[in-house]
Amino acid sequence: MTTALAYDAVVLLGFGGPEGTEEVVPFLERVTAGRGIPKERLVEVGQHYFTLGGVSPINAQNRALQAAIAAALAAEGVPVETALANRNSPPFVPDVLADLAGRGHRRVLAVATSAYSGYSSCRQYREDLGLALESTGLQLDVRKLGPFFDLPAFAATITELLLGCLPADLDLAADSTRLVFTTHSIPTPMAHTAGPSGDGYVAQHRRVATQVADGIAAATGVTKPWDLVFQSRSGPPTMPWLEPDVNDALREFAAAGATDVVLVPIGFISDHMEVIWDLDTQAQETAAELGVRLVRTPTVGTHPAFVAALAARIATELRTGSPEPGPGQFCFAGCCANPRREAPVVAGVVQDPPR
Repeated sequence: MTTALAYDAVVLLGFGGPEGTEEVVPFLERVTAGRGIPKERLVEVGQHYFTLGGVSPINAQNRALQAAIAAALAAEGVPVETALANRNSPPFVPDVLADLAGRGHRRVLAVATSAYSGYSSCRQYREDLGLALESTGLQLDVRKLGPFFDLPAFAATITELLLGCLPADLDLAADSTRLVFTTHSIPTPMAHTAGPSGDGYVAQHRRVATQVADGIAAATGVTKPWDLVFQSRSGPPTMPWLEPDVNDALREFAAAGATDVVLVPIGFISDHMEVIWDLDTQAQETAAELGVRLVRTPTVGTHPAFVAALAARIATELRTGSPEPGPGQFCFAGCCANPRREAPVVAGVVQDPPR
C-alpha cells in the first residue's frame, strides 16, 4: 500500500536570467523594478550578459538541478512531479502555479535555489509565491522549504570540490596562501534582520566556512585560518552593505604578502553569472594585476552527494508535511522582514530548525 504524500508537486524556485540578447534589458527591468533606473543604465549594466551572447547560465543550471532532484526523489521512493519557476524570467511563478493547479495539483512544496536565510535569499521567494496566489486566486496550498545551509553534505561537498581543484604546486599550509570564502553582499540592515533572531545571514555563512575548514583539516592535517568576503554589491553608495568586497580584500591580502588565494563561493549553489563574471572575470583580473594566483573552487551544482542530501530533506517533508514554524523559528511569518513594504507570504516549513 502506498502512503499518500503531504504534497503532490515540488517547485524549484530560481532567480531567472535572460536566454538571448533581446531578453537582457527586459530581464534587468524586472530585477530593478521600482528603482527608477533609466534604460540606458540597464544596457550598460547588462554588458556582462551581452558578452555571453545574452544567455545567463543560471536557467540551464537550474533545469539540470530540477532533473537531478526529481531523479533523487524517485530513488528515495517518493516520485513526484517537479517544476521550475523563476522570479525574473520565464517560466514565471504565477504561470507555473496556474499550470499545476489546472492539472489537478492542490498542495505544492517550493524549494529555493539558495541555502541561506535573508530577505532576497528566502523571504522574497515566499513573497513571490504569496503574490502569485493573491493575483491569480488559485486554490493551492503552497509552502516553502526552509534554508538548507545546515545539511552536512553541503559543507562536505564544498570541501571535496575544493580539495579536488587545488593545483599540485600549491602549498595550502603556507602563510602566503589565503583561504577565502565569498558570498553575495547585502545591505547591512537586511543582514541584521536575517533569520529568526537577526544576523543569521552572516552567521550561517560562517558556520559553513568553519565546517569546510574543519573538513580540510581532517583530510589534510592543515588547520587553515580563513576569511569571509562579499561580492556583487549593486546598491547606492549611501547604503552600507556587507564588507569587505572581494576585490578590496584581494588587495589587502597581496599587501600582506599573499601569493595564492583559494576563493570558495559558498554563497552560491551553481556557477551562474555572479560567479563567472564577478569572480572568474573581475576578481581574476584584480588578482592578476596584483600578481596573486587565484584558485576559484567549483560550486556544488548537481554534485550527487549534495543533491541526494537535499532530496532526502525534501522527501522527509513530502512524507510528513511539517507544521508552519512559530515565532523564534526559521521561516515564521515575520522572519527576514521585507525592508520596504508588507507583502503576502506563504508559510515556510522546516523539519529540524537549524541551530
